[in-house]
Amino acid sequence: HAIWCARAIVGDEPFAIFLPDELMIGSPGCMKQMVEAYEEVGGNLISVLEVPREEVSSYGVIDPGAAQGALTEVRGLVEKPRREEAPSNLIISGRYILQPEVMRVLERQEKGAGGEIQLTDAMAQMIGTQPFHAVTFAGKRYDCGSKLGFVEVGLALALERDDMAEDVRAMALRLLDQGS
Repeated sequence: HAIWCARAIVGDEPFAIFLPDELMIGSPGCMKQMVEAYEEVGGNLISVLEVPREEVSSYGVIDPGAAQGALTEVRGLVEKPRREEAPSNLIISGRYILQPEVMRVLERQEKGAGGEIQLTDAMAQMIGTQPFHAVTFAGKRYDCGSKLGFVEVGLALALERDDMAEDVRAMALRLLDQGS
């Protein structure tokens, strides 16, 4: 529904989506990798990452087709499948380049997983009518959608900085010692 609300701004142009609970760190960045792939194949693109099989039920998952390097044809999409029913362990990782036609699918307001209007379901309906590919992101992903994930990303990024790493490591050790 949130994407559909932007329909007047999107108009008839392809558009990008960045889900805010996913922080993608890489060089080049995730969207840069996707734009380069878009220039090659056009159509609809999503970023994906490989996760352990036991985690697939928390995410949208692709049914992969032919792959060439980081680019994979998308044959289908499933939102939060049961582990044994998941077509792969490649999850949609919160970055998209979509064609404006997805808005026509979203305007039907059909409810999917969790009783919510799912972007994944709308995209799945477009497969076969337009080119649809996934780009496997070469970088690190942090899931900031939970309290623990939010803490992890702050700590991880601070530990990567030369000007903070030593102090943050000392702080963490001090806090760990206080907890025992």
